[in-house]
Amino acid sequence: MKTNERLDRANDRLDLKQPMQPEEVDPQQKQQQKEELASKGSSATVNPGDRIDESKSLAEKAKQVAVDAPDITGDHITVPTYFVVNYPNGETKALHHVRDAQEISDVIRQARMDENGNRIWW
Repeated sequence: MKTNERLDRANDRLDLKQPMQPEEVDPQQKQQQKEELASKGSSATVNPGDRIDESKSLAEKAKQVAVDAPDITGDHITVPTYFVVNYPNGETKALHHVRDAQEISDVIRQARMDENGNRIWW
């Protein structure tokens, strides 16, 4: 099986759209995080979006946002809490952007480009 065919099959297994723009963030999630930050103020030990909840489904983890705020330059930044990875063996995992940082780095290192400039992950 060619690499592109494997990649297409992996993408067909799970088509999750992760929020990458401010307008893609679930308004209910945004409101809950704002309320929690307002109620806990500076006593909050972790950003509400960074919490790890193993009871969430893969689809719920894919939509969870760690950062949805303007940065120092004024650009609005949106960062998913989990990075969903489809492995060539058929496994799909949600990697937490802090806890699984090493594994995310390993996945990125494996990325390759084909002759057409398309990214091939495996």
